[in-house]
Amino acid sequence: MADKQLDIGRHWKAIIDTVNEGLIIIDVQGKIIAVNPAAEQMTGYSEKELQEKDCRILNCTGCKIFAKGPGEKWCKLFSKGQVQAKKCLLTHKDRRTVHLMKSGTVLKDEEGEIVGVVETLTDISQVIRQQQEIKTLRQTFHLDDGYHGIMGKSPVMQNLFELIENVSLTFAPVMISGESGTGKELVARAIHEAGPRKDKTFIKVNCAALNDNLLESELFGHVKGAFTGADRNRIGRFEAAHEGSILLDEIGDISPATQVKLLRVLEEKKIERVGDHKSIPVDVRIITATNKNLDELVDSGIFREDLYFRINVFPLHCPSLAQHREDIPLIVQHLIRQNSQHSEKKILGVTPKAMEALTSYDWPGNVRELRNAIDYAFVLCPGGGIGIEHLPIKITSQNDCLPIETNNPSPKYSDNRETLLQILRDSTWNQSEAARQLGVSRVTVWKRMKKYGLKRPA
Repeated sequence: MADKQLDIGRHWKAIIDTVNEGLIIIDVQGKIIAVNPAAEQMTGYSEKELQEKDCRILNCTGCKIFAKGPGEKWCKLFSKGQVQAKKCLLTHKDRRTVHLMKSGTVLKDEEGEIVGVVETLTDISQVIRQQQEIKTLRQTFHLDDGYHGIMGKSPVMQNLFELIENVSLTFAPVMISGESGTGKELVARAIHEAGPRKDKTFIKVNCAALNDNLLESELFGHVKGAFTGADRNRIGRFEAAHEGSILLDEIGDISPATQVKLLRVLEEKKIERVGDHKSIPVDVRIITATNKNLDELVDSGIFREDLYFRINVFPLHCPSLAQHREDIPLIVQHLIRQNSQHSEKKILGVTPKAMEALTSYDWPGNVRELRNAIDYAFVLCPGGGIGIEHLPIKITSQNDCLPIETNNPSPKYSDNRETLLQILRDSTWNQSEAARQLGVSRVTVWKRMKKYGLKRPA
């Protein structure tokens, strides 16, 4: 008997039905033509339920639908020709979310005309669950060096981390506020790294460091001859951050003219290089940061209200170090570990008295100032533990030599709210002076203020 040739075309259905990956075939109008059993299991729909249905029924986050006509005008896969190993979410028939890895390619006839696309789907839900469990365990047992480099176990910091996780999964513009030195850039980078664009570029622009003309060129780029010294074409930060994220730091310092141009970019998602009139599409996640009160700037007419509403879709506030003093020992130890990696000195920690000085200080410069204090101490400390004598004088002098709390305070200065409030008022809310009058440490004053809910008036 002569050897028979296998007719692939005749048996294609049986072949794809045995494939473990889901397979979906879609025509040029976006209608589902066929699916295999693996795809039925992933989506929850039978092939009969999906046939002739619009592919948008699956609500896949990896699809960019144009729907302006057949073929290339239908969606990005048709126009691009293929997609490889793209992570996306698909909505199951029972409304739950399925994590998938999707690949796809267009199908063409003999004349080279597109007649449809074929997509392969791999269910990675189990892998994602395992990654989330590992991430949760790392956060629980603090195996990581902080949350994306941000240290803190206090409730206010844990709340910040949770907000970062939530907003990172969306593309909503985020405006980060907070005092100087609170880590606004770290928060912006965490939003980028925790989101779907983590493998793309993260670009930072300090808007306060450049004048108007330079900032416009820095943001949008320029063409050769646009101004004196422009001897070549140069792309701007928005182009460099395409499909990634851009941090516009100190956004409150940009001029009204630049505000207008930035607003146009946010609305049209296109930029024009300085000296050119050609529009260039950009897809950028916008994150802004400021230590100014933009509400006041809007009220005074310095900052455009329409731009403010564009960038302030989801506000995030970085707490000052004084708002989470309980994290200071953790941050100090983290900074000591960092410095030890670049120093031959064997410094293991700080003495109890030095730690009390660190936790009692007001830290107007926040974490940045704390980092400088530890750097200063590393210079003076020969090894072992950092003592109070190794800290900057402004930190130790504010604590008034850290008076020791007496076991038998005067009845006049007993531990009650009214007495503490009166002493704070008399001392114009100077906690060191209040501690001196009470005969206790400044930390004790702070703890009693926290206990009774006393806050310095604005």
